[in-house]
Amino acid sequence: SDTVERFSQFLALVALCALLVGGVGVANAVQAHLDAKRPVIATFKSLGASGGFVARVYLIQILMIGLAGSLIGMIIAALVPPLTASVLMQYLPLQIERSIQFGPLLLAGLFGMLTTLGFALIPLGRTIDVKPTLLFRDAAVEGGQKAGLAWQLSALLVLALTGALAVFASEERRTAIYFLGGALAGFVLLGLVSMLVVAAAKRTPRARSTVWRLAVGNLFRPGAITRPVVISLGLGLTLLSAISLIDVNLRGQISGNIAGKAPDFFFTDIQSSEVDGFSVLLAQQSPLGKIQTVPMLRGRITKLKGIDIADYKVPPEATWVLRGDRGITYAPKLPENSSLSAGSWWADDYTGEPLVSFSAEEAGELGLVVGDTVSVNVLGRDITAKIANLRQVEWRSLSINFVMVFSPSIFKGAPHAWLATLSDPAASAAQEGAILTAVTRAYPAITSVRVKDALAMANSFVAQFTTAVRVAASVALIASVLVLAGALAAGNRARVRDAVILKMLGATRRTLISAFVLEYLLIGLVTAIFALLAGTLGAWLVIVKLMNLTFYPEPMVAIVTIVLSLILTIGMGLAGTWRILGQKSAPVLRTI
Repeated sequence: SDTVERFSQFLALVALCALLVGGVGVANAVQAHLDAKRPVIATFKSLGASGGFVARVYLIQILMIGLAGSLIGMIIAALVPPLTASVLMQYLPLQIERSIQFGPLLLAGLFGMLTTLGFALIPLGRTIDVKPTLLFRDAAVEGGQKAGLAWQLSALLVLALTGALAVFASEERRTAIYFLGGALAGFVLLGLVSMLVVAAAKRTPRARSTVWRLAVGNLFRPGAITRPVVISLGLGLTLLSAISLIDVNLRGQISGNIAGKAPDFFFTDIQSSEVDGFSVLLAQQSPLGKIQTVPMLRGRITKLKGIDIADYKVPPEATWVLRGDRGITYAPKLPENSSLSAGSWWADDYTGEPLVSFSAEEAGELGLVVGDTVSVNVLGRDITAKIANLRQVEWRSLSINFVMVFSPSIFKGAPHAWLATLSDPAASAAQEGAILTAVTRAYPAITSVRVKDALAMANSFVAQFTTAVRVAASVALIASVLVLAGALAAGNRARVRDAVILKMLGATRRTLISAFVLEYLLIGLVTAIFALLAGTLGAWLVIVKLMNLTFYPEPMVAIVTIVLSLILTIGMGLAGTWRILGQKSAPVLRTI
């Protein structure tokens, strides 16, 4: 259930990322629409219409379009699950509800409207605040006008409200806050990257090549597409590269590092009267194997530091420790795959007050230190033990490990079962099958788990999970492509004028196409490099900090990210360029 909840939260965050990318598209679309309406706006203002009146007219238009788009999205979202549930469940590791969920649909519609409003205010203010005389002169307005402070504050307020709603609607609010902080940082960094590209282009020495001069000049000319393309495409590619790296690392470590350290078999439900005979049987079946047996009881934590867990503040990452019954054990010596990080271990013959060894990582998350008390209900009896030491536990080995290990005298004489593992790297598949057969025949009540089969299932689950996540992330990438198309459309007005003037001055179609291709190539390359660096950092944080695994870079992800970025930017750019170069000169020259 935790995995499904986290998966649901992740999908919601991916949807928010797609909304943010789409917001850039909204800004580009609004700017392109208002650019086409400049003469109309100028006429309104020349006839005495106030800026507020004109702003309300176009704001109503924009919101109506946003409402129509949100309704279309809500209808599609309502129809997709029931119509495609059987297909999606092959890729999504969860049961899909076929009924229409009106609450999430309305929330999604609200997010769509807030995003439309927030990203439309800046371009609206940028055009509405311009004087009528400048509106009639396209070149004077192009790229140089900034929205007033009131417009900027209003946009900031709406976007802040959208972020607050996203946090409030999330079940893991801290995760949502981290995501929004990361998204904001991504926006800022991508904005800085676009500014650096523009600054570098301005300071590039003048080259002899006409194509190079035109391409570099297009990066910083008025109405350049550098900023919107870098921001929108950068966000989508960053998300895609991060997910790809997480997928590669998880699957590689499950099938490689973890499988190499894990025992071959787990055996549970071994009764105390059976443990000696069972150990002898395993030794006979696997003479070179390593056998480990550990007593195991079930207990539920009821208090920490004397505080009932219902009143104890627990961070989300530590809630699993307190949820339901937990396996516990006792031991006279420090368990394998563990090392002390604080405190000291008790003597082999210790018989004093109840002591417990706690996993250091989980203790830190719960705010526990050596000397604190932990109360556990075992077999209907509450036992309060003092934390004698903290252990660093190697969970990735998949060996027998427990969050809590108690001093032996506490459970002396208490009924309990045993847990055992068998590790034999030299055993063949046939030998492993023989071991399972022998154990099943001699002890049918004992549960045997072949670790390789469990890891294969885990790998299959990760494959399904990441496939579903990639499908969700592709939504953000598709939004990036649409924003890229919108950015090109928004810049078409200036590009048509520039292309016509250059053709009048003798530039050939080949020269112009080469300049556009080089421009798109430079933008795509810079965007891909940033997406790769940011995606690698995000994947590293998830793998190392969140999952406590080892991170391994994957060169193929870098290659795919760069190639995909170049294909998208150059392909979409050329698609719009052909139409621009086909424009007749006379109609365009009359508007200059």
